[in-house]
Amino acid sequence: MNEETTSGAPAEYPEFQLKLPYNGPLAHGRMLREKGNNGAQQFVVFAGSPVRPEVVPSFAANLPAPYHVREKLIADSVIVSSTSFPGFLEFTADHTFGSPSSAADVILGSSVNGYTHWKTADGRLLGDFFEATGSGPNRTWLVRGSNVAGWNLVQRIWRPDGVVSLPATHLRDVAQGISKDELRTIVDEDYDGVLTYNQRQRLIEDLHVFLSKMKPGDTVCTISEGSLYLGEITGDIQRTRSEGNRSNLRRPVEWTEVGYPYDELPEELQQKLSFQEDVVDLTPVKAFVDGLGRSDAELAAESGADDSEADTAALAVRRELELPDPTPALAEELLVHDVSWLQEVRDLLWDDKQLIFYGPPGTGKTYLARKLAEYLGGGPEQVSFVQFHPSYSYEDFFEGFRPREDPGTKEVAFRLVDGPLRKLADHASLEDNRHLPHFLVIDEINRANLAKVFGELYFLLEYRNQSVQLTYSGDSFALPQNLFIIGTMNTADRSIALVDAAMRRRFSFVELSPSVEPTSGLLRRWLAKHNHAPQPADLLDELNRRIRHSEFHIGPSYLMKPGTYRDGGLERTWRTKILPLLEEHHYGEEVDLEKRYGLAALRSALGADTSS
Repeated sequence: MNEETTSGAPAEYPEFQLKLPYNGPLAHGRMLREKGNNGAQQFVVFAGSPVRPEVVPSFAANLPAPYHVREKLIADSVIVSSTSFPGFLEFTADHTFGSPSSAADVILGSSVNGYTHWKTADGRLLGDFFEATGSGPNRTWLVRGSNVAGWNLVQRIWRPDGVVSLPATHLRDVAQGISKDELRTIVDEDYDGVLTYNQRQRLIEDLHVFLSKMKPGDTVCTISEGSLYLGEITGDIQRTRSEGNRSNLRRPVEWTEVGYPYDELPEELQQKLSFQEDVVDLTPVKAFVDGLGRSDAELAAESGADDSEADTAALAVRRELELPDPTPALAEELLVHDVSWLQEVRDLLWDDKQLIFYGPPGTGKTYLARKLAEYLGGGPEQVSFVQFHPSYSYEDFFEGFRPREDPGTKEVAFRLVDGPLRKLADHASLEDNRHLPHFLVIDEINRANLAKVFGELYFLLEYRNQSVQLTYSGDSFALPQNLFIIGTMNTADRSIALVDAAMRRRFSFVELSPSVEPTSGLLRRWLAKHNHAPQPADLLDELNRRIRHSEFHIGPSYLMKPGTYRDGGLERTWRTKILPLLEEHHYGEEVDLEKRYGLAALRSALGADTSS
């Protein structure tokens, strides 16, 4: 076992190995305690270590510095054709690199994380030996620093000097790895009167990440001049005082040369980058970051070559989100007149993400919404259903405090509880689910106060690549690209006229009316499928011709139930289902419902026998 220093780090690091792709030979090296210009610990690769003979296609463009180092080492005969490992190159002498990752980059000819690729003979990761406070798998972070007091820190300091920094002008010297509770006490004292309470809470979170969660091998991102830049953290905290005390907490970083235009980034990544905190955990979208600048073929080749979980994940998240095209079989099942109508609905959902079926009662809005969501989503497990009502609120729909009993103490306390939209959004945003469409069906969407129910989510319905800060939890939140919403709206209460312009702009509206397809011929198709005579469809058409206002027309679903076609069933349905709707419509008017809308009157008008 290695002798340890008083800090807990080994006095000398053990020897590490790096396995070359496709079950290739092992390179050997050791971590040094000496640090380079930017504070990263150096790494020496031993003479005789093998080197991959080729580089991946994106290596020169994405990592020009390691690429040029590799080319120079070859030109200087430090790396030559190997006699020990046929088909490979090898080092003729020990060579010291600025970090374990830069050493691994040169050996493998691709971008890799040296803290996870270099391992001891018994399989322990180099990162486990490092004097870092963070633990667990490597993470990905966003740190903002584009402009401080007129300075573009990214272009002026971070990238040229190989660092990332966090301003902490008023903070006393604190130890790396400090707990959040300790840090809270110090920040409250050092920034009392300098920052507000909320500003101090945000600073505590940022400092705790920077001091105690980040570790060598983590990826760091930043945005500057409309582009996203990537780097790898290569060392511990350094406390310095730059000009004007603009920043005094730093970590060494190896930055890539290439910036990726913000507008061309995957929308899932744009959502996270829109979070307004100065330090953001991007680990949920790490796979998207890992895949930047690399083709599908390259990711596939690299993941197969070295069994890289990161490359496999980066390739997996590129699986395209799809909504299947409707088929004639679906049109037949839903009794829709033309598959092209279903295709148009599918295309509207794909373009806008939100759609509302509206029309009179009985036109099959809810049934069609659920069945279509199940088909497009790949099954009922991808569909959630909720019904709005006048007392429905944001707290019911998204998140809010609710009384809950503690199972242990049996005490009741108010706890933050997720509503159906938050639950579905969280499930849809899981890495393995991002390529699967998820649907929320909202029945009677117009019966609630929509502005009150949606709250700040109104904005996200239109801008899916943005995020907002939530009212209760304070979390930054974005609607996943694979979450679709289908609402239904009853026009009999004239409430569609009350839908505000903001709602109309965010949803596509598709009418289901007894006067137009697919609803106008729905009952006839259903009757034919079930071997019933067409007379009920004739009666319904005559009834709707007598109703002056189309929004009060009667839909066919009332007559699409088996009970209607048992003895006396049609009369019973007319008396108990249809005439009460028309009585409400004519409330306060002196209208003889039986004379205008009764079965006998309709049959007489159609020239049918009035007897049952």
